[in-house]
Amino acid sequence: MATISVQRHMLIFHGHFLRISWMRIVLHNLPLLLCLIYPMMFYFFAIILYPCDGTQWDYTSNLCGFADCYLLFNKILGTFDWSFNNGLPMVVNALANIALIVRVVRQKRRFQHALTWRQHRRMTVQLLAISSLYIIAWAPSLIVGLVQILGYPTFLAQIQTDFFLDLIYIVCLFLPWVYLSLLPELIRWIKELFRHGQGRNLVGPTRTIQLETRL
Repeated sequence: MATISVQRHMLIFHGHFLRISWMRIVLHNLPLLLCLIYPMMFYFFAIILYPCDGTQWDYTSNLCGFADCYLLFNKILGTFDWSFNNGLPMVVNALANIALIVRVVRQKRRFQHALTWRQHRRMTVQLLAISSLYIIAWAPSLIVGLVQILGYPTFLAQIQTDFFLDLIYIVCLFLPWVYLSLLPELIRWIKELFRHGQGRNLVGPTRTIQLETRL
């Protein structure tokens, strides 16, 4: 989401770059591919290959075998994970969306176009809604996690385990509904799809043909 938020600037203000094949690959395709490959490589090392004593595999805990022992025993790797892999994308996502709103408004004023709130309300609400959802879901867990890693391992530990780590999943639950509520064209398309998919019973007069057989 952070990568897409940054690329949105290019799509709106520098869309001509994407017409060049190699620039489209470098600026659009490769960053998205990196978002898929990098997390798998990092967490394969940090969770599967990282040496632990085996006590982290506690399947009776609320987290069902919380195996991220590097968060407890490696401050450098744990701080890097929580700040760079999780915290930085959240900040980039929020700042990129806010910056996009500011750039659109400034460009309208620079070219002396009439600026009306109604024209930009939909884009503003959509971007702020997405950013707010990520901040609400991730900020409590990231802040508490960094405090624990940097020297206070028991800081809000129970609340972090029981509530904040589960709060992250509201992004997966509510993000589709946020998009759905902000895209009226998609809602109309879904309604039309279901309307066409329903069978229609036609009611009308019928004619009975009587055949007379003569011997």
